Amino acid sequence: MPLQPAVYLLASQRNGTLYIGGTRDLVRRAYEHRHSLVQGFTQRYGVHCLVYYELHDSMLEAITREKRLKKWRREWNLELIESFNPDWRDLWDEII
Repeated sequence: MPLQPAVYLLASQRNGTLYIGGTRDLVRRAYEHRHSLVQGFTQRYGVHCLVYYELHDSMLEAITREKRLKKWRREWNLELIESFNPDWRDLWDEII
């Protein structure tokens, strides 16, 4: 996958703890989360499964979308995941 700004959601399990992030390099960032190379929230709560992502044309668009998603109610984020990935599959294989 070429470098492209992205917003992504990680989950600890289906309907579990969620993490919303943004990055220029989704593959690298997802790898860091998967292998607990990123200290903080995702490492502490075991949030490693990539369940949603969307690509953007610019980093500004991705940051704006990330901030918007972080303000959403939890139910809305769960619905977003369900609409994109109803089985809550780990999308890691899809992006590499």
